[in-house]
Amino acid sequence: MLGISLRQLEAFTAAAEYGSFTRAAEQLHLTQSTVSMHIQSLERALGAQLILRGARKRFALTEEGKRVYAAAKDILNRCEALQTLQETAAGEALRIGTSTVPAQSLLPQLMAGFLKQQPGASFLLRRGDSDEVRVLLEQGEVRIGLIGAALPAQRFACHAIAQDRLVVIAANNARFQELYNRGADGLALIHEPMIAREETSGTQRAAEEYLSRCGIPLERLHIVARMDHPESIKAGVLQGMGVAILSSLAVREELAAGKLLAFDFLPEGAYRKIYLAWRKDVALTPLEQRFARYVRTETPKLI
Repeated sequence: MLGISLRQLEAFTAAAEYGSFTRAAEQLHLTQSTVSMHIQSLERALGAQLILRGARKRFALTEEGKRVYAAAKDILNRCEALQTLQETAAGEALRIGTSTVPAQSLLPQLMAGFLKQQPGASFLLRRGDSDEVRVLLEQGEVRIGLIGAALPAQRFACHAIAQDRLVVIAANNARFQELYNRGADGLALIHEPMIAREETSGTQRAAEEYLSRCGIPLERLHIVARMDHPESIKAGVLQGMGVAILSSLAVREELAAGKLLAFDFLPEGAYRKIYLAWRKDVALTPLEQRFARYVRTETPKLI
């Protein structure tokens, strides 16, 4: 193993898993030439060609490359496990920033599931709207963000991990029940008195972008109040203040209980993405990397 580094193994396994030097470089936050250099150095150290190269050839591992990949993956997993044990023993908390809907509807299940895999882990959670979480990431107050709006690619690694449906919610009364039974479009309620999220909310931005594409400017909405939390908005809707556009994730319990009605935007629906993000200039610890992988794998199952 003399002359072989973990960096070389990381570059090689990433290229093998993503089937591309470019995508491997993006995931490792390296240049493509650096990834290629690491893999070539590994091949020289082993005295074997690991990847088939050629202008017309599809990316593929050689037979030796497949064997080396299995061994390299095992080595990296063991190293990560040791580093994770060291982090949890040191009591380092996972510092997570989250916007409102993920905090309410996703993170409790994600944290509980991750703790079953990593019993020694702990969390420090900060909540705000998507803009506030971006600031927390920039200032280093949190290390990982779970938010409803994309962050600038120049500074942040930002991965779309789920798609969230937007709906118009209304109180379950006779007037709205009649519209609901007729299969009314959410746009049919758009001129009702409306309770909106704060302007920096990812949900609100996605809603306004969708309405703009439908030719409905913000000025035509009859906004009677702005509130910074879905719970307050749902309470206002139930009290008859008006309708609201919210994430379907935020109203699952009220819909199941028959308290609220949800009107979809027809025919294709209105959606926004939920993102996992961190700063590109700050390397995640092995424990943070493990949590990020867990979130990317498990979040779609919760939608």
